[in-house]
Amino acid sequence: MAVFAAVAAALSLVALAFALRPLWRGRLVPGAIMVATLAVATGLLYALVGTPAALQPSAASESITLDDAITQLEGDLARDPNQVEGWRLLGRAYAERQQAGKARDANARAAKLAPGEADIQVDYAESRALADPQRRFDTEATELLRDVVQRNPRHQRARWFLGIAQRQAGRSAEAARTWEPLLAQIDADTAAALRPQLDAARAEAGLPPLSAPTAAAQVTASTTGSKAITVKVALDPDFAARVRLRGDASVFVIARMPNGPPMPVAVEKHSLQDLPLEVTLDDADSPMPTQKLSALKEVELVARLSASGNAMRQEGDLESKAVRVALPSPQPIELTIGQ
Repeated sequence: MAVFAAVAAALSLVALAFALRPLWRGRLVPGAIMVATLAVATGLLYALVGTPAALQPSAASESITLDDAITQLEGDLARDPNQVEGWRLLGRAYAERQQAGKARDANARAAKLAPGEADIQVDYAESRALADPQRRFDTEATELLRDVVQRNPRHQRARWFLGIAQRQAGRSAEAARTWEPLLAQIDADTAAALRPQLDAARAEAGLPPLSAPTAAAQVTASTTGSKAITVKVALDPDFAARVRLRGDASVFVIARMPNGPPMPVAVEKHSLQDLPLEVTLDDADSPMPTQKLSALKEVELVARLSASGNAMRQEGDLESKAVRVALPSPQPIELTIGQ
């Protein structure tokens, strides 16, 4: 039994490494990425658990938590600070703990060790924006993204983030030019979600919208509705009677990848006064055009009551029980906050 417990703890660490993985690089070769991530997780597992001699009853009696894993990884990196993947994994762990500043600093170490790795540079640029109170890409992050796009014009995440940075800086015409090549790289479903953002940037720059997509593309895009999810959200009556809630609180209805990054694949924001409410999540609710609801076979749904109005989870937020749903879902999914 002791050996089984130790092995179970070890497997939990591997699962943790997957759960902390952020947006996959471009999503063009998910199989290869999963294999690579497993290799990294296995190496870190060996470093944390040690040799087979560690599988003794005394060692197995101790449970390993996320905080324990972070502490051990911090110690390992203090002894050997040249582990690129170790810094990346630590950055993801900090991000999961809502420690955006520490996540940025860990990704900075990884980026310094691997200046030629496009994905690592993009991760660092993204973490700089997430650590900014206004979620803005600063000059350093923008230059990192520009360099990646210049070296690898087909890097989708770098091109998308660079367009966001340019639009945040008021350079909407540049943002439109940066995003337009994505239309030739992504599928029709994703392109249908990107076009409104692109046309909005063009309108801000005083440019006409792009020509309409072909009829075939429109038909393809219309099929995304088959994976739309109807979600009903309500407050638990007993909870509502016991607790005085702020009238300006926000309700977020979120679909995310099961065992994946915390970033939503679809999200809608409503006010507390809207409860109970019924929403339909689809590709139009995706915050990123390269990560679509219609591309997934299943999602995890959660409703979050937020006093801050921030979509990222904050201390004091209250969530419903998460529900995993296979797509397409013919029946509405019910979520109750406060149970």
